[in-house]
Amino acid sequence: MSEETSLYEQMGGRATFEQLVSHFYARVSVDPVLRPMYPDEDFKGAARRLLMFLEQYWGGPKTYSEERGHPRLRMRHSPFHISEFERDVWLEHMKSAVDELKMREDLKKELWNYLVMAAHSMVNQPRDF
Repeated sequence: MSEETSLYEQMGGRATFEQLVSHFYARVSVDPVLRPMYPDEDFKGAARRLLMFLEQYWGGPKTYSEERGHPRLRMRHSPFHISEFERDVWLEHMKSAVDELKMREDLKKELWNYLVMAAHSMVNQPRDF
């Protein structure tokens, strides 16, 4: 591919990120740990925001920043109880979604590494024992 082709395009563009978010939220919708974090009236909104964020992060449309400003992920997630347990549940569902994507393995690995790093940075509570 051309060096001018963005990672977003190399990964498959909007269709890939829509698939990722759809798969992830299908699992979250029935998860007893994560589902309570999403108010019913905002469940679809959360999926849309994740889609916009990931698209922008990987070089796609800048809709997220245009609509919401700077991502400030830690601040936006601070109201939620996120310990290592919730992080790991989130990663389990996201790993399932990433595994279903049809993209080059090196790009899939880059995506996964970012998601792991981001999930670790969202932890805001001590470990639950």
